[in-house]
Amino acid sequence: MKLLFLACLSPKTGNHTTAERIRSYIESAGHTCELRDAEEFQSPADVADLLARSPPFGGAMAIHLFRAGRLLLDIQVPFGVIFGGTDINEDVKVEQKRAVMEQVLLKARFAVAFTDKLKEEAEIFLVSQSNKIYVQPQGIQTEVNQKICWTEFLRSSGVRSEHVDDLRVFLLVCGLRRVKDPLYLVRVFSAWHCENQRNVLMIIGPKIDPVFTAEVEAVVNRTTGVFLAQGRSQQELHAAMTHCFAVVNSSVSEGMSAAILEAMDLRVPVLARNIPGNAAVVQHEVTGLLYSSPQGAHTDGFSNLGQINYDPSLNSLAEFVHQSQRLLSDHDLRERVVRNGKVYVEEHHSLKRERETYQRLVDTLLSV
Repeated sequence: MKLLFLACLSPKTGNHTTAERIRSYIESAGHTCELRDAEEFQSPADVADLLARSPPFGGAMAIHLFRAGRLLLDIQVPFGVIFGGTDINEDVKVEQKRAVMEQVLLKARFAVAFTDKLKEEAEIFLVSQSNKIYVQPQGIQTEVNQKICWTEFLRSSGVRSEHVDDLRVFLLVCGLRRVKDPLYLVRVFSAWHCENQRNVLMIIGPKIDPVFTAEVEAVVNRTTGVFLAQGRSQQELHAAMTHCFAVVNSSVSEGMSAAILEAMDLRVPVLARNIPGNAAVVQHEVTGLLYSSPQGAHTDGFSNLGQINYDPSLNSLAEFVHQSQRLLSDHDLRERVVRNGKVYVEEHHSLKRERETYQRLVDTLLSV
């Protein structure tokens, strides 16, 4: 049976990787899966026309209730949806988008949430039938390009230090768009770098939003200790993770960060902004460290904050530095979160269970 699968397919993004992985599950079960970029279509009518011109599609799927799911509202075959994260965390705040997403969810035969929290949020903010929402964490698999030269990687990203091998690189993995908030840490990290020039922040990911990308580039170009690397293949990115001191997340919203889980799988410590999507997979001081709690902020040993016009709103950023310093000084803590993170991914993010879930759901969808 043939299935249409819509997702936002910007190269080298988590959405693209997830969509390709799920497509492989569908095809390994004997079906044909046509994966298309949601950006190719202007309206639900365009997708309905595609299905009418190219029979026989037996069903459809989409990642993200609004960006892709809305395009399935006019089709005559059954479909399922996968929550993207920003749809439930951000788009529900916009009344017009929420109304469309409710239509999608009501018409869908099933929906998949990556976490229990995401399912709960959908049930709170959207009209839905709870029994049609399944929780299936993302499956994680890492593959390292062993040929990468770390020194050359850093120099190609603008790092000019004579002792690049001695640097402690904090790697912030994200596509350049506002919801990922890559500039959140820049000023405070730069001040920390001025105190100890071994500490550098590397932002790496594809240029998704051109206007925001230009803003990020301008800020990074005038900020010491912070660098911007071009997006790389999954294998090269995983190799970079293994060389860095820690993987960082500073997003405003996450469904489930594959970069965080990949870092855990590669035994790299994680420092993540304390938002629901991150807290669902990072247990503080157990599988990683969370920051962004102003009431728990620390500024000890961080005198240069005054040079960047420090104010109370930066407390959570000082907390990031405090947690980073703990990773630097507490070997037992570092070893514990690395060990537990690896175990967590192995126990909760199995490719086998993910494959079985999607194959079961698609079989049910296409047998209707």
